[in-house]
Amino acid sequence: MSKKTTSAALPSSFEEAMAELEQLVARMEAGELPLEASVAAYKRGSELVKYCAAQLEKVDNQVKVLEGDMLKPFNADRAIEADE
Repeated sequence: MSKKTTSAALPSSFEEAMAELEQLVARMEAGELPLEASVAAYKRGSELVKYCAAQLEKVDNQVKVLEGDMLKPFNADRAIEADE
């Protein structure tokens, strides 16, 4: 049996992964899960964290391309002024 068939499919979006991860953490912190289920939840959580990190890295790379590989510091005051 391959590794992919034993684990749940990856989420379709970053937001879906974060929502599932939040649910897993809440259940683990509440102590609702028996030991084996806790280990499975930890494993799934680890997969979700890796997925989210990869998605963030993709976005970071896209921003670098859009900014000409020169990221500029975000200035909240300037962003608010631009909206007004």
